[in-house]
Amino acid sequence: MSTSKPRVDLAVGVFLLLAFITLMVLAISSTNGRLPVIDDAGYKVTARFSNISELRVRAPVKIGGVRVGEIADIQLDPQTFEAVVTLALRRSAGEIPSDSSAGVFTAGLLGDRYIGITPGGDPEPLSDGDEMLLTQSAVVLEELISKFIFGSTDDKKSDSDDASKETSP
Repeated sequence: MSTSKPRVDLAVGVFLLLAFITLMVLAISSTNGRLPVIDDAGYKVTARFSNISELRVRAPVKIGGVRVGEIADIQLDPQTFEAVVTLALRRSAGEIPSDSSAGVFTAGLLGDRYIGITPGGDPEPLSDGDEMLLTQSAVVLEELISKFIFGSTDDKKSDSDDASKETSP
């Protein structure tokens, strides 16, 4: 009987160790965790947004659905109260025109946020330290629902007010 006790203890210990490793793998993969890649061939540009919603550092930067970089930093401008987002772009993506626009988008209906770049037509490319001037903030689902609910109620109310004004003598 004394030999079965250490076997049970060992089995429980191995099971707990495997459960812990599994949880760590899930936690790292769900937070976009990965080792930082030092890419000296890249460059950084900034973009200002009035609302970035749930955009996070290390979120992807995409052109046409292809990852061309990632978010390096997010700061708040204390004068304008805008989010200043620093994009780390790879040179392997090619020369991105300086009049390109950046927008905050959602992967799927309720997925993670990312920056999407729409290339412009300027022959002058973006370079290290430039600022993207054309930006589109995140669309917040709650604001859209609120506008739909309260906007349609206001329209109905104004329509009924107009109808009552026309019928009254």
